[in-house]
Amino acid sequence: MIELPGASPLLCELAARGVRYTYRKGRLLIAEGEPGDAIYIILSGRLRAFSVDAVKDREITYGTYGPGEYVGEMSLDGGVRSASVEAEQRSECALVSRVTLLDFIAEQPTFALELLGKVIARARAATVSARQMALNDCYGRLRALLESQAEPTAEGWRMIRRPATHLKLSQQIGCTRAMITRLLNDLERAGYITRSGTGLRLLGALPVRW
Repeated sequence: MIELPGASPLLCELAARGVRYTYRKGRLLIAEGEPGDAIYIILSGRLRAFSVDAVKDREITYGTYGPGEYVGEMSLDGGVRSASVEAEQRSECALVSRVTLLDFIAEQPTFALELLGKVIARARAATVSARQMALNDCYGRLRALLESQAEPTAEGWRMIRRPATHLKLSQQIGCTRAMITRLLNDLERAGYITRSGTGLRLLGALPVRW
């Protein structure tokens, strides 16, 4: 039996039936638009799901996933992959084919509800992300992200202790890295944020508009 942190016993049992592969950092596991008939259960490392707009030279990250999570379930209906997935670091996964998964569900039908719950949760997250992309400009999306990551401190301000790089931020909210750099520099000059060691300090409420 494979043991995975935070994973259900059923997912661990399913992982044990998969074929184990190790992927180097940067390796593309799934390419958006290609047919897919398998899921990847993460045993170690971290994977990132994303899409790229080659015309506008922009990239959006849908999420990052670690041990005990899985990716690829959205194309188990026989459709094409809805996003690309790469290894953010050296990762090991159990590759479970659609046939193996269906056999497992026949033996353990309650796993179908667990899988359905995961699909619904990710669909809801995608809806929220799409709403933010449609209704907010780059600054609005950056503001929402910074506000969600900031933690209150005893001194009265808020702190993002390990902020993402400008590249990661641009991928998370679908803006260019240059735009992220400009906005953060503008906020710092205006006295809303300041860098503190490896962290980012929010000195007050960020303005709604910029």
